[in-house]
Amino acid sequence: MNRRFGRAPRPDIAYKTRPGVYAIIDAGDAILATFQENPWPELQLPGGGIDPGEHPIAALHREVMEETGYRIHGLRRLGMFHRFTYMPDYDLYAQKLCHIYAARVGPRLSDPTEPGHTAVFLPWVDAVDKIAVSGDRYFLRRLMGLAR
Repeated sequence: MNRRFGRAPRPDIAYKTRPGVYAIIDAGDAILATFQENPWPELQLPGGGIDPGEHPIAALHREVMEETGYRIHGLRRLGMFHRFTYMPDYDLYAQKLCHIYAARVGPRLSDPTEPGHTAVFLPWVDAVDKIAVSGDRYFLRRLMGLAR
């Protein structure tokens, strides 16, 4: 079953389908998240759009490196959800197809290379409330055994 989180799509807007991939990264007593400064400050699961022709797993590894500077391993697919949103960086209304994975943190190779991102370790219990996207929080709670 595909779930939808966030606002319902507006009937007067043509949304562009945008597949993306994101990870709940287990770092022991915390998860590895990313703090994004713009277009508004928020804590997010690392991840992002899948480029044309790019394999989703390759996209996830690339996005996690860009946003956190860390490698990940032990990937396991948890599911996907739809999210209708405006993306000001692209001046685009998007129907985001958000594929969610569980992963384990690996070695840190560098600082984040994507401007405006900072790697953050959030205790699991805090992440449930502080991660900005409701669909991401749903999968986080489900992974923690707090939701079905």
